[in-house]
Amino acid sequence: MTTGALTDEALLALPKAELHLHIEGTLEPELAFELAARNGVDMPYATVEELSAQYDFDDLQSFLDLYYATMAVLLTRGDFAELTRRYLRRAHAQGVRHVELFFDPQAHTARGVAFDDVVDGIGDALDEAERDFGMSGALILCFLRDQPVASADEALTAGLARMDRIIGVGLDSAEVGYPPSLFESVYARARAAGLHSVAHAGEEGPPAYVWEALDLLHVERIDHGIRSIEDAELVARLAEERIPLTVCPLSNVRLQATPDLRDHPLLRLDAAGVAVTVNSDDPAYFGGYAGQNFTAVRDALGLTEEQARRLARTSIEGSFASPERKRALLAELEGWRP
Repeated sequence: MTTGALTDEALLALPKAELHLHIEGTLEPELAFELAARNGVDMPYATVEELSAQYDFDDLQSFLDLYYATMAVLLTRGDFAELTRRYLRRAHAQGVRHVELFFDPQAHTARGVAFDDVVDGIGDALDEAERDFGMSGALILCFLRDQPVASADEALTAGLARMDRIIGVGLDSAEVGYPPSLFESVYARARAAGLHSVAHAGEEGPPAYVWEALDLLHVERIDHGIRSIEDAELVARLAEERIPLTVCPLSNVRLQATPDLRDHPLLRLDAAGVAVTVNSDDPAYFGGYAGQNFTAVRDALGLTEEQARRLARTSIEGSFASPERKRALLAELEGWRP
């Protein structure tokens, strides 16, 4: 399919960074059944097709229920390596050159999985991708906001011992009723240790959550943030301070945050000067990896070469990659020809 000059092939080849990706959300049904068989885990669904049929969500919570149920098949360092390996192959084929992926340690340690097995399994696959594809990447430890703050503190303590792999902290899971302000002390400890900070805010939650994430958690990026469009003062601040929003268009549609992609505020935020990026969130569940989110935006909203290039450039500039790595990625982007 084409719209103007931007073909699928051009958008898939567009060099980009992915800044909003939950590694657990890349668990495709086929791999879920493979790991269930390997680990002797009983799946609540009989076939790949039956599991795939569940991917019709009413809201964030209905997605999370399935998300945590299928996560039970992830038990070993090798499982996390294989999960990450398969994501990285798909992402590289869709133009991703750098990824800062989220992981949810509380969801795994609560099941008896060792924290280091999660980190090292993901890290093994990142090392392979750097060697085989020239991709770069790092981990962001996310706190489950619907779990007690004390649990987040425990996760952070474990994470501080693994700053060889972990570059930052984030906040995810069910948003409504769990404002960022609950985690102010945890974020202060993470920042004091030298970790970067991001947080989910303004997806289902109100613009007030974005303000809290900025003013109380002092985050460097807002994950989602699409409801910022409802607050003109907030939009002006995001634009002035160049706070990146890691937007996930197909996710927003599948979770009914923006039921029709044609109404998505992505390009309105871009036009207002906000630093927006395009990401896939939980691509196994939401129907598309990074490049497919670009093609979906093109089909629904229209996307010029200038806009596509700006979205990709913002993803690179908004990453936590080293200055040298950013220069190399921006040079690759400069050579992109649709």
